[in-house]
Amino acid sequence: MEPGKTILVTGGAGYIGSHTIIELLETTSFNVISIDNFSNASAKTFERIEKITGKKVQNYAVDMCDMNALSAVFEKEPNIGGIIHFAAYKSVPESVMHPSKYYYNNLNSLLNVLECCKKYKITDFIFSSSCSVYGNISELPVKESTPLGKAESPYAYTKQVGEEMLKDYARAFPELSIVALRYFNPVGAHPTGLIGESPLNKPNNLVPIITNTAIGKIPQMTVYGKDYPTRDGTCVRDYIHVTDVAAAHIKALSYISGKKQNKNFFIFNLGTGLGVSVLEAIHAFEKVSAQKLNYIIGEKRPGDVGAIYSDTSLSEKELGWKPAFSLDEMMDTAWKWELQQQKE
Repeated sequence: MEPGKTILVTGGAGYIGSHTIIELLETTSFNVISIDNFSNASAKTFERIEKITGKKVQNYAVDMCDMNALSAVFEKEPNIGGIIHFAAYKSVPESVMHPSKYYYNNLNSLLNVLECCKKYKITDFIFSSSCSVYGNISELPVKESTPLGKAESPYAYTKQVGEEMLKDYARAFPELSIVALRYFNPVGAHPTGLIGESPLNKPNNLVPIITNTAIGKIPQMTVYGKDYPTRDGTCVRDYIHVTDVAAAHIKALSYISGKKQNKNFFIFNLGTGLGVSVLEAIHAFEKVSAQKLNYIIGEKRPGDVGAIYSDTSLSEKELGWKPAFSLDEMMDTAWKWELQQQKE
């Protein structure tokens, strides 16, 4: 991609989208714009981005399921050379309760933005996928070549279908270069503590639940399940710092930029390769924050898999990417962000 081109980040006010915008502004020469209709994020995010980077980001508050509104953005921004597509609903429990919301939003928004790629001749596309596409599998660590299991939730199924859509578009439109990044569990906050995970709706991810409990927003947290076949009976996940995830998107853009080869669809895992249980994550937080967490053991949640962690060798070899943050740093930055929100 030529210098001076614009990168469109969809879902730019969201957790990973906002951190990726910061990385783009601080480590590349690209112009950056965002699309986010604030259905699960705050407009204040862009003030925080400006405070960290010193740069304003143009955001278009449109619903990406509205093709006319989406096309108007591309008409107004003719210099877009690449797209990083985050915009999607992502709560596993909510998707189980409201599957139609997830199928409608996650798949229609992806279809529309791919059609815009075709119409406006945009060649570089990075897709926010998820380790949930692997389902409840026994082969660990998970490689990119691991066969996908049955999706355990409608959210996971939208990511499986999304990847199939991308494969079909890559096959039909060889000028498109596409990378699907399968995140494991992004956590933590920007090292400044000025921006982090702050969904408008009730948090469903472990680390914001931990910090919300520690600060008193949640009186007591529940550990869902204590009889999984893991070392302490609680779910095991591969937690990765959000800034490491953001940096991988820059590597992915660089990887496909100007690629001239037969293959134009790539998949990479983004994780640390280390499995951490829910109780281990809680204990790491208690250590770095000096806070004792009030938690109980509850029933398993539908849609949760017992253990999943990644093999990261392909992303290290091909993208030249390696995570830099430790579990303690993930918890420390998340706590800094929670304390920062108390001041605002």
